[in-house]
Amino acid sequence: MIALLLACAQAPQPPAAPESTATEQPEAPAQTAQPDTADTHVPPARDAYPDGEFGEAVRRGEAIFHNVQDNAPEYSGNSLTCANCHIDDGRRADAAPMWAAWVRYPAYRGKNKHVNDFDERLRGCFTYSMNGQASEHGSAPEPGSQVIVDLEAYAYWLATGAPTGEAHMKGQGFPKLDRPEEVSVAHGAEVYTARCATCHGADGQGKTGPDGEVILPPLWGPDSYNWGAGMHRVNTAAGFIWANMPLGQPKTLSEQEAWDVASYINAKPRPGDPRDAKGIQATDAEFHNHDCHYGESVDGQRLGAR
Repeated sequence: MIALLLACAQAPQPPAAPESTATEQPEAPAQTAQPDTADTHVPPARDAYPDGEFGEAVRRGEAIFHNVQDNAPEYSGNSLTCANCHIDDGRRADAAPMWAAWVRYPAYRGKNKHVNDFDERLRGCFTYSMNGQASEHGSAPEPGSQVIVDLEAYAYWLATGAPTGEAHMKGQGFPKLDRPEEVSVAHGAEVYTARCATCHGADGQGKTGPDGEVILPPLWGPDSYNWGAGMHRVNTAAGFIWANMPLGQPKTLSEQEAWDVASYINAKPRPGDPRDAKGIQATDAEFHNHDCHYGESVDGQRLGAR
């Protein structure tokens, strides 16, 4: 699964941390720290676009990646964009950078139990992270469509010089954190209020600009990722949060805090799992045998209900 806001040469502002209880939301914290990028792949400079048709495809792919709503609106079913999770337009290590994703595929995925090429992997992001089930087309772009081809061109360009076929590159995906002995939703709520609500809102619905453009993404509710997205897994979200959040302050939360706030965020309602054809119980048994809250009852509501 893995939302990210336009200006191809400008770094996006992905999920940071939600809002305080104040009436007026303060601005997102200035970026003061960066993850450890020693010995990680260095993608091409932002302005070093290739010439010709390839360069045009790269620019289009970057624009889609940075702002799906404006550049591929027919496949957008929520307020997220790719750069919300793949921070810095897919360039940043430990934020599922696209240069490290490109070199892995084709690869077998346990999620759908077969070998996926990069085309299929991207389309899965539209279906789940972008909640494509709620879009005009009701799913994802067709295989080999222009949107997919342009995104592939962008990822391929970012991976310039990377060793194709590498099973693992430093900085790939999100860090994998050991699960604490106990994970507390209640403590996660406290962490969220203290460290996340300033950007994402006390209600988890993010922050929009004067024209309604999404500045900071919603973390739950109808405009966030659905129950099939990889980020709904508590362990996945914990690794992302610890390495990247609050925005500009990576690794300032403890691993325990990252796990707890990930559990809190993912114990909230969100759009249903597109694979749910037989009801929550059957879908839970078939697709949710991992660290998540799908199918649980929280505050009197069954999580996963459409």
